[in-house]
Amino acid sequence: MRRPLISRYWIFQLAGWGVFAAINIFLAGFVMNTYNVRGLIRLLFFVEIGILFTHIMREIIRSTDLLLKPIRQQIVILISLIVIFSVMAGGTNAPFEYFFELRTNSYKDLFYLDFGYYITVITIWSFIYFMYHFMAKTRKQEMDTIKLEALVKSLELKTIKANINPHFIFNALNGIRALIDEDPVRARKAVTELSNILRSSLNAEKGETVSLEDELKIVKDYLALENMRFEDRLKIEYEIDDDTLDQQVPPMMLQTLVENAIKHGISKNVRGGMVRIISDFTGNFHELAVQNTGHLNGGLSHQGFGIASTQDRLNLLYGEKASFEIKQINPDLVEAKVLIPSY
Repeated sequence: MRRPLISRYWIFQLAGWGVFAAINIFLAGFVMNTYNVRGLIRLLFFVEIGILFTHIMREIIRSTDLLLKPIRQQIVILISLIVIFSVMAGGTNAPFEYFFELRTNSYKDLFYLDFGYYITVITIWSFIYFMYHFMAKTRKQEMDTIKLEALVKSLELKTIKANINPHFIFNALNGIRALIDEDPVRARKAVTELSNILRSSLNAEKGETVSLEDELKIVKDYLALENMRFEDRLKIEYEIDDDTLDQQVPPMMLQTLVENAIKHGISKNVRGGMVRIISDFTGNFHELAVQNTGHLNGGLSHQGFGIASTQDRLNLLYGEKASFEIKQINPDLVEAKVLIPSY
């Protein structure tokens, strides 16, 4: 990227002193009717001296890192700099006015007069300079805080995802192992199903959310794998509103809830049971629910990593806007329900 021909500092510096000169010319010419060539020369030299000494003052502020020092130290040093540079500017301007007879005052009076002008103008310049950098520093700190929060959030999400996949793979491999001796043909087919799931889950790692349609592909592959293990003991039902298929959901979240339903519900029932997946709109929310045959014992604390990861990811992505609950909706049916804001 090409650097600008003139820096932002010089634009503000020249514009500020230009406005100061314009105001003085307006007051002298239209208010006090004292406009003359000598006054114009005196004003131009005053502005040139002001630009020179405020620039030197700025270089000292930058070289000493004054803006990084404690506020009390900043104030003391700044006041000292204002006084010193006002004396220097007045001491430079007064001889010029005296030598060229731009005023009728004595040299001593000219010095005190110019010192008074410069200390006022340089004080205003310093206030504007420090306020600008204070606001810029505050804005940068806010942006850094936002970036840090986003980084922490991203790292937390990646940590959760990194735990979800090994957790899922471990359970899937156990299912395949059970098929190897019983039915090698089905076991080979199960390996293919697992590879499809892994391929889909790797694609899901690329973003914080995926469409429900993509998430359902992973779920259906997973259920196809589990159906080989449970056979007639597992019944699957889908109640999906087609309008919800493009809604964004955390990747692997639905699959985790389905896995949790099979692990804590179907597998513990000798006769097996049913898993029902529901997706619909409820008001301004996308309702995503997994129902399964079984009994909820001991509350959420006994449901393992899947439930905890679901809660954590919803909190990280949506804060208080999303909700999650798992409850016994009738004597034989447990429901895990997520409400996500629909956009």
